[in-house]
Amino acid sequence: MPANLTNSSGLMPQTSEPTVVSGELRCALTGRLLRPDEAYWAPPLITTRQLVITLFQNLLRTPGNLGHVLLGEQPNVPYAPEARPRLATRRSTEQLKLLVLLLCMAALLITPIILIIS
Repeated sequence: MPANLTNSSGLMPQTSEPTVVSGELRCALTGRLLRPDEAYWAPPLITTRQLVITLFQNLLRTPGNLGHVLLGEQPNVPYAPEARPRLATRRSTEQLKLLVLLLCMAALLITPIILIIS
C-alpha cells in the first residue's frame, strides 16, 4: 500500500505541524523500503522527456491547464538518504538536457531570421 500523508486540517501544512505518514514508504529513485524517520522528502524527479511529452499533451488537449502544469507545486516524495548524490546527479543531467534542447530550439528560430536579414 502506498504511503498516505495526513494532517488534521486537510490542507498542506503552512506551519511546522507534524505530518503523519501511514503505509509503506519506498524510495522514489531506488524503490528501497524506507522507515518514515529516515526518508528524505523532496520534489519528484521529472525527466526532460516527461516534461516535453506533458507539455505537448496539455498544449493539444487542455491549453488552459498549461499554467497549472508549469507553475503548480509538486508534492514531495520520499527518497533514501544514500540516493541523494544520485538524485542530485540525475537532476543536473536533466537540467543540462533541457538547456541544450532550449538552445537548439532558439537556434532553429533565430537562424532563419539572421539569414533573411543578411
